[in-house]
Amino acid sequence: MALPDFLVIGVPKAGSTALHAALAQHPQLYLSKVKEPKYWLTEGPPPKRGGPGDAQTYQEYVWRRADYERLFEGAPEGTLSGESTPFYLWSTDAQRRIQAEIPDVKMIAMLRDPVERAHSNWTHLWSAGLEPESDFVKACALEPQRIRDAWAPFWRYIELGRYGEQVSRLYETFPRDQVLLLRYRELKEEPAATLDRICDFLGVKSGVISTVPAENVTTHVPHSLGPRLVQTVLRAGAGVGHLFPESARKIARGPLLTWLHATPRSRVPLTPEQRSEVIRYFVDDIVKLSEVTREDYTDWVDPGRTTTGGYRVEQAG
Repeated sequence: MALPDFLVIGVPKAGSTALHAALAQHPQLYLSKVKEPKYWLTEGPPPKRGGPGDAQTYQEYVWRRADYERLFEGAPEGTLSGESTPFYLWSTDAQRRIQAEIPDVKMIAMLRDPVERAHSNWTHLWSAGLEPESDFVKACALEPQRIRDAWAPFWRYIELGRYGEQVSRLYETFPRDQVLLLRYRELKEEPAATLDRICDFLGVKSGVISTVPAENVTTHVPHSLGPRLVQTVLRAGAGVGHLFPESARKIARGPLLTWLHATPRSRVPLTPEQRSEVIRYFVDDIVKLSEVTREDYTDWVDPGRTTTGGYRVEQAG
């Protein structure tokens, strides 16, 4: 059976796309052409309902076993194959399925400051016209209701960033030596050293890849009337888009997204007030993560810190 030797299992909005592309450059590694197949998230067809755009996202799941195995059939003999689905760290069910089928698999997880990760997640969905709540802090507070309404995992701004709980559960299923935890900032600030560390972990030659492709930076969409009207149309289209072929969906939403992102704007950094409001969801879990991993992550708790793109920004005054 063609099943992967390694998985990039976490976390969303923490560089997994860039890491996938970087590892694909290594001659001893074979990365699936589909970057995020999500195969292990379900035991059959994915759900058909959820939040805005979720029905279309579920159509992208590679959930049939034969289709998943075909993702790795092209791996040259002697190479290690892998795929990247950053929800596997979050999903206990996925870990159970993985352990039953490929118990010796190696796993890599990129962890990002949870508040910054949540903000990037919200910005991604807001700029795509799918997030109806224009206030990031309020959107985080809506999470329990959205979970009850069966919105897809990507809407879980808080839950996806509670790494202490997730890593603790992962270590109950897999030995620690099969898991490599990295910080997002390590890949950003020291790409060559971080890629060598990953290669050593996987058992392939280091010093072969040293650069990480530039990540796509989400264009900030202002909260003004024009963009809000376009976003409303995009959400309405997302509600019925799954009924049409992907080519038709792209034709319909393409001009709207082009207009929405016509004027590039940098993502607005978190304010100290926003960070103070949202960090409270994570403080206990950050302590747990430090205890479970025996590494210090408490710098994320700094109440006066704001970041942009994963880097610290000093506040004036």
